[in-house]
Amino acid sequence: MISAARTIERRAGFTLLEIVIVITIAAVVLAGAVGMMVFSTDERILGNASGEVELLAKRARVTAMLKQTPYALEFREGVVRLLPLALAGMDEKETAGGRAIGGETEEPSATEFAEYPIPAEIGLSVRRWNSEKWLPAHKNAIHIWRFDPNGINEPLAVRFATGESWLEDTFHPLTATIRDTRSEIR
Repeated sequence: MISAARTIERRAGFTLLEIVIVITIAAVVLAGAVGMMVFSTDERILGNASGEVELLAKRARVTAMLKQTPYALEFREGVVRLLPLALAGMDEKETAGGRAIGGETEEPSATEFAEYPIPAEIGLSVRRWNSEKWLPAHKNAIHIWRFDPNGINEPLAVRFATGESWLEDTFHPLTATIRDTRSEIR
């Protein structure tokens, strides 16, 4: 006997509705990832600046101990510089090309001088030991952080700010490493 019912075969595949749902979910996930990258940009910029200043501080401490002479980190507008304490606070032209010794100019070695240019979007402030006031580094204010040959340095806090986000590092007086970090990233 012959059956009158026909069998309909379904091909494997996706319907238009299923494809639209998958694309919508992918777009939402991608938008969230891009949003997280945009918001973490401030955190990354501030963290990089913090890390560079910490490296300079450690280097200043070690160099002062090895050379048995005081060194300093100099916080100027747009730059943090590592140099011998005797040259700290001088005009940049006086320390950039070498220093005069006995009438001759001696070229600075790589261990004596180093600098980290602070990105333009970051504001830098320093808080001295036993003070609550943040002192910004600007054109007329140069802040000097001293590192003695015995390995001790002044307790200091450095604040980096960009837009509404900020990061504060408090440095340890014996190790020149970051003891405490506070931040607010918006």
